[in-house]
Amino acid sequence: MHSHIFTNYPPKDKSNLISLLQEVQSVYGYLTESALKEIAQFLDMPLSRIYGVATFYNQFRLKPLGKNIIRVCRGTACHVKGSANLLFALETELNCKAGETTRDKNFTIETVACIGACSIAPVINVNSEYFGRATAKDITKIIKKYSAQENSAEKIDEQKTSLK
Repeated sequence: MHSHIFTNYPPKDKSNLISLLQEVQSVYGYLTESALKEIAQFLDMPLSRIYGVATFYNQFRLKPLGKNIIRVCRGTACHVKGSANLLFALETELNCKAGETTRDKNFTIETVACIGACSIAPVINVNSEYFGRATAKDITKIIKKYSAQENSAEKIDEQKTSLK
């Protein structure tokens, strides 16, 4: 299944573990269980060691991300200006904790050390859009915006299907 990725690496060369994990994740968006098993076989390493590395580094994901990635800045400026309240409001609104994806796979909440927009703290980022000086009251409106985009895309797909 993932053999095309392995062609760039010599078999049993354990020094390529992180590179292989990164490449698999860049192709699939996360590390599938089958990919981890194939990497273990290819490198002749125990699966537990592969999982150990994949769970140690926070760059690796063992679950797919949602369609919309919400990043909450937890840097000093944002923290001081109340980003914890934003995070709590998001978790409550979406019934999902930081580091998780909603059941409908529409949203993933992540926390980041710094978004780099301290002058408009507190900041959250949804996909490529930034919301500065955000308040807990803004969260419902922001979520509705991205839910509405999802619903309109589904309606367009339904219309295309019914036209066939």
